[in-house]
Amino acid sequence: MAQFRLQGSKMLAVDMAGDAVKAKNGSMVAYDGQMSFKKMTGGGEGLRGMVTRRITGESMTVMEVRGQGTCFFADRASEINLVALRGDKLYVEASNLLCTDAALRTGTTFTGMRGAAGGNGLFTTTVEGSGQAAIMSDGPAVVLRVSPQYPLSVDPGAYIAHQGDLRQSFQSGVSFRTFMGEGSGESFQIRFEGDGVVYVQPSERNTIGGDV
Repeated sequence: MAQFRLQGSKMLAVDMAGDAVKAKNGSMVAYDGQMSFKKMTGGGEGLRGMVTRRITGESMTVMEVRGQGTCFFADRASEINLVALRGDKLYVEASNLLCTDAALRTGTTFTGMRGAAGGNGLFTTTVEGSGQAAIMSDGPAVVLRVSPQYPLSVDPGAYIAHQGDLRQSFQSGVSFRTFMGEGSGESFQIRFEGDGVVYVQPSERNTIGGDV
């Protein structure tokens, strides 16, 4: 299996010995040894993944990288976080997924109305199986724990990914920006309940979920 390691906080090094990984198209910045690159269509598994991505804008153009040596990946100097999967499932925004083990299955899942007008859609990308994934954030990501006693509410623009036995819902409320008079209307958050972790970034992408 390919070995993932960080070179600093903004570059991913993947050591391969005939292995393969799936990475965001165009994210390769350097490699040593012998590597082959193959563009993959859709990014999700099967026809359903391709169709739902086209409908919702949850787009993820990926490439397969295979070879002997080390390949280096980065994307717009984003911070990179490694996530280990042990037969479980990771839910992640398509724009925040950098690279996965080739053996991991990718697809899409319906998550509700969150961010539909902002391009990060009705569907969220899923990564499932055993192996490693690398996700990106705008600034250092924070991993927040959710327990049955302590649910978590997250601004849709700051959400990156989540993992574990979590239920999510779309709720309205008053954000700090709205309270200060900087919002343009009612604010929305994603509420997580259950047992797991949520990855958030210290900046916000533009989505319908921030202020409506």
